[in-house]
Amino acid sequence: MSKLLSILVAAVFAVSTGAAFAAKHAAAAGEMKKEEKSEMKKEEKKDEMKKEEKKEMKAEKKAKKAKKEMKKEEK
Repeated sequence: MSKLLSILVAAVFAVSTGAAFAAKHAAAAGEMKKEEKSEMKKEEKKDEMKKEEKKEMKAEKKAKKAKKEMKKEEK
């Protein structure tokens, strides 16, 4: 009977320890996902900034062309 009780106690200890390790790994995996999401957001922001910069450059080029055409018309 005491052997059975010892086996049960050891089994409970093993299961609880395993669950604790599994919880730590699950939490670490969740943190990794959060980091990946934040990195993706940063990349998306960079892409948006680049698109905005390109639009601004195009607008500046159009403005320069318009000024050149105005000067040509004046001459």
